[in-house]
Amino acid sequence: MFGSRNFLFAKSAGGAVGGKLFLWGKNNYGQLGTGNTTYYSSPVQVGALTTWSQIATTTLHTVAVKNTGQLWAWGRNNRGQLGTGNTSNYSSPVQVGALTNWKTPSVSAHTSSMSLCIKTDGTLWSWGYGTYGSLGLGNTTSYSSPKQIGSSTNWEIAKSSAPSATFCLATTTDGKLFAWGDNFEGQLGQNDRTNRSSPVQVGALTTWKNPAVGFGVSVCTKTDGTLWSWGQNYGGALGLGNTTDYSSPKQVGALTNWLTPASGNYAAMCVKTDGTLWSWGINSNGQLGLNDYPSRSSPTQVGALTNWSKPIFGNFFAGCVKTDGTLWVWGQNNFGQLGQGNTTARSSPVQVGSLTNWSIPSAGFTNTGCIQI
Repeated sequence: MFGSRNFLFAKSAGGAVGGKLFLWGKNNYGQLGTGNTTYYSSPVQVGALTTWSQIATTTLHTVAVKNTGQLWAWGRNNRGQLGTGNTSNYSSPVQVGALTNWKTPSVSAHTSSMSLCIKTDGTLWSWGYGTYGSLGLGNTTSYSSPKQIGSSTNWEIAKSSAPSATFCLATTTDGKLFAWGDNFEGQLGQNDRTNRSSPVQVGALTTWKNPAVGFGVSVCTKTDGTLWSWGQNYGGALGLGNTTDYSSPKQVGALTNWLTPASGNYAAMCVKTDGTLWSWGINSNGQLGLNDYPSRSSPTQVGALTNWSKPIFGNFFAGCVKTDGTLWVWGQNNFGQLGQGNTTARSSPVQVGSLTNWSIPSAGFTNTGCIQI
């Protein structure tokens, strides 16, 4: 499966690129989409289609979009998080409704009970467990079918995570940053710890760019290349050189070349514009990729390479796609989430197979997914 470059390049009529979808790791609710609940420690393809364009794999379920604009989901569905109008689990992909204007599914590692997705018209939709107002619908009601968040049509990026519950960050095309849901450690950036059931703007700036969320941790870059963090700072997860919690954004250092962040369980990392990769926070399982286990409260460079591109963070493991299309992973591997064909943990980056066409990665709590283009 992984020694061949035999790949069909697929585009929809609208021009969206599609590819093969692979998943691996824990599969107790069929979240790998393989039609069973077998765990896999090496990448396994989801069906035979070459039309997948976006993926978001989570703790116990996965959502993905095809280049046709269709939305599909599978895995655990006890809270209606698959959006299928019921609470039945599925171990193979099932289509969410019949619409063909879905664009970007946006859930992250710790979210086991809700989903988000942006449509091509810029609207934002949510479904699943509504505790703490995590769906952003102005209530705490759960829904098993997609519901629109407000009426705005300029949502750009949305991210969701869960400590004990769920909170979300989302940016708009005009550079505003919004937050909602659980706020137990100030992760909504409102200078308080009050939950919000509808999106509230973080400050008044219009320069926010790439949000990332972790276990009570919020991270975001700005258009000027600065990096900001707030929320729970256990183990130095905010990268501020201390372990103090903050309920409003604080700048990480003074550099202006930060680009793409990712956050996990009290740890985070970010790729810079020069292609270097930096990590910080809890390092109990080598999830910082530094070939050791001490935690860091300030950003530390991962190796010396300058070709890192798309970072992902799971529970106690992480990964990144390089500019050459290779995929690298490290950290905890108790369920084979590193894709190495075993359950051996790694404290420094190891390559997944030998292919060079990995493109869209996603990390769940104990599973990993990636699209090959």
